[in-house]
Amino acid sequence: MRVNRLGRTPGPRMNSGLTGLAADVKGMGRAAALRNPAAATPGSGVTIGFSGGSQAWQFAALRTNHRAMSMTRRAAAATETSLAGAIGACRICSERFAGTATGHQPRPVVRLSTTAPVLIAGQAPGMRVHKSGLPFDDPSGDRLRAWMGLGRDVFYDTAQIAMVPMAFCFPGYDDRGSDLPPPKICAKTWRDRAVAAVPAAELVLVIGQYAQAWHLGSRRRATLTETVRDWRALTREGLLPLPHPSWRNTAWLKRNPWFEEEVLPWLRAEIARLLA
Repeated sequence: MRVNRLGRTPGPRMNSGLTGLAADVKGMGRAAALRNPAAATPGSGVTIGFSGGSQAWQFAALRTNHRAMSMTRRAAAATETSLAGAIGACRICSERFAGTATGHQPRPVVRLSTTAPVLIAGQAPGMRVHKSGLPFDDPSGDRLRAWMGLGRDVFYDTAQIAMVPMAFCFPGYDDRGSDLPPPKICAKTWRDRAVAAVPAAELVLVIGQYAQAWHLGSRRRATLTETVRDWRALTREGLLPLPHPSWRNTAWLKRNPWFEEEVLPWLRAEIARLLA
């Protein structure tokens, strides 16, 4: 089971039958132990033994833990809803945005999920997304969906795809009409909790320099090209660094044909596997 930069594991997926349920309980115990070592101590109820004892006890223990897992999922869903509401109501950057060339007000775009196996860690909404309220609702999104091999229906299904950008709002334009960088205060305020609210993520698409700096830390290379070239090693940790799908990177894609020849086939196959 992979552990990401935050030191947490993807949430267990439900399997069918007694064996699957036992595996779910075991996986939940491992995750709990990583978050809280005391949870794995004898008598804690996290670990269930299947060698010996009556079959009736085994089934009773499984049912008890199954109920606990269901309660945990309901609690996680409630936390996700509460957090999404809090982020959606955030106005920390009101004065900052009012002072930009666009003079706009915050409009957080939030797509959290307790079930999505894929997390898109992007940069920040652009003006078009600011107006529509739908992430990647622009030519960059068209290219990203093509990279992933997904249509809009699946891409925007939060049960399958979650999105946590480095900033939830459009940062605005500078005096030259260029996008401003994501305000650091957004990630400082929300990012740890937002990423933790996507517990089932097994693959994180780390898009652009800001997300790569946050998620990769010291594993980020000196240039974007070097970072993306190291994709095979990073995927072992559930992380896939990508260039931003903006038209501005079209020249980069032409200079680096290996990206479309090597990375994208792997990405599409992995997305298909995770969403199957």
